Amino acid sequence: MTLQQILAFAVIAGTMALFVWGRLRYDLVAGIALLVAVLIGVVPADKAFSGFSDEIVIIVASALIVSAAVARSGIIEIAIQPIAHRITSAALQVAVLAGSVALLSAFVKNIGALAMMIPIAMQMAKRSKRSPSILLMPMAFGSLLGGTMTLIGTSPNIIVSRLRGELLGEPFGMFDFTPVGLGLTAAGLLFLVLGYRLLPQDRRGAPALGEAIDIKDYVTEARVKEDSAIAGQTVSELRKHTDQEVMVTAVVRDEQTAAPLPDMVLQPNDIVLLQGEPAALERAVAGSDLELEGENRTSRTEEIIKEEIGTVEAVIGPSSLLIGQAAGRLFLHDRFRVNLLAVSRSGQRFTERLRDIELRAGDVIVLQGVLSHMPAQLRELGCLPLAARHLRLGSVRRGLIPIAVLLVAMVLASTGTLSVGVAFFGAALLTILLGSLPLREAYEAVEWPILIMLGALIPVSEAIRTTGGTDLIASALSMAAQSLPGYGAVALMMLAAMMITPFLNNAATVLVMAPIAASFAQKLGLRPDAFLMAVALGAACDFLTPIGHQCNTLVMGPGGYRFGDYARLGAPLSLLILLLGVPLIMIVWPLS
Repeated sequence: MTLQQILAFAVIAGTMALFVWGRLRYDLVAGIALLVAVLIGVVPADKAFSGFSDEIVIIVASALIVSAAVARSGIIEIAIQPIAHRITSAALQVAVLAGSVALLSAFVKNIGALAMMIPIAMQMAKRSKRSPSILLMPMAFGSLLGGTMTLIGTSPNIIVSRLRGELLGEPFGMFDFTPVGLGLTAAGLLFLVLGYRLLPQDRRGAPALGEAIDIKDYVTEARVKEDSAIAGQTVSELRKHTDQEVMVTAVVRDEQTAAPLPDMVLQPNDIVLLQGEPAALERAVAGSDLELEGENRTSRTEEIIKEEIGTVEAVIGPSSLLIGQAAGRLFLHDRFRVNLLAVSRSGQRFTERLRDIELRAGDVIVLQGVLSHMPAQLRELGCLPLAARHLRLGSVRRGLIPIAVLLVAMVLASTGTLSVGVAFFGAALLTILLGSLPLREAYEAVEWPILIMLGALIPVSEAIRTTGGTDLIASALSMAAQSLPGYGAVALMMLAAMMITPFLNNAATVLVMAPIAASFAQKLGLRPDAFLMAVALGAACDFLTPIGHQCNTLVMGPGGYRFGDYARLGAPLSLLILLLGVPLIMIVWPLS
């Protein structure tokens, strides 16, 4: 073993030790590894930042932006909501939720697919008086399984595809992962539907910020548009659309307020006053295609910087100029460039329009305006901002546009018309240009720590290969595997990736393991495809801990899980993936 190889292994070992230690965030660890590798000469100084120009970084960032646009469109909630209240059994809820997340994860980043489905799962759990712990971990595992079905579903697939391109001159295609990934996803989902009983049945997650703030209901108003889905339907049908979560407190027609009788037929230009929780109001406005109060008031200046428009919740202070005033008399938009979207008052049910409600000290209001101007405007109004929380009330949605853009990008990439990087970079730009995602939210959607980690670790992992370290490990593995049949060698690679991923990051695992797997295959005189697939699957299917993958971490708090809960469901699922994955890989990707 040469000095360069020893130094390269030392950097990797130190990096893994810092990951396991867990006191430093993974992007900082990756940065330290890169700096040390450059200082000791393992990575040439002129190659130090080559990883940040790698196509992987662009693909991952672009996929995250497109995923955020799909989530923001609300199309998923609209599709699931009509059947959500009919699903009552725990097994059926697990099947629908985990299956939906798995399907979505094949086409958008799995963390984005899971995030957009969690609110629906929480509603189902609340409605059926069931602990969310039964639903959330199967959904997280479903998102990991679904990500294995396509190139863009998960980062390990993207990295393995790039390495295959370097080795064989042709990367894996968009749907090369589908035969194996689909089989494993189907088997995994069947196991989750039966095996959710291994999970604790009575855990309660940490309260959401909205629950901690304890704002029960807001009242807002929305206009029935000419082409609204609810036009020509009754008030009771509108309530059915919202699964009875939103109350219609009044209907305004021709400036006259009427009682919202259940059989009252809604007409274009009617104003409906809606009362409910912010998330329920959002679903009501989006699902019924209503126009929220204030959405049509936008100045030329605001149009130019519309990506900065957002909403804030604020409490009316004791000396606010709003006290005793009605919003309509204050001309809030003309004077202060803000729209009043909703009002909440403890124990109060409003039947008058927003513009006519006399505001009081202690009222909680939702204001829409240019976010960079909002602090000064709140001070001028005498309002105190609440702790920030994700509130989409008043956000502009572009339903099918991001779905169409995503499909076009996938067709262009899968047919070879454009490279995956170019296709998804273009898709990300289009979703922003077409208004599906404000620029501010696009930047927020990008997981910068992941990109930093990828950019920093690519040259470090390359150092293992350029110093001959991968050949050294591959030779040792091939000697150990001499008595193993071909499927045993493939299983060894998958098992190694599965065991490393909980302590490393799945992308980092692939960066280190994929070159070793390729070299291992060559030492055995076998084609590398099956070994690369085994590493990708092993790294993607991290079911053992809450720290190996963000999807597992995301559900830990809301589900009330403990560290050991993951292995209760994850260990048998990992064994199933190993036993089924190896023969599936060898059928689709023969060893010789």
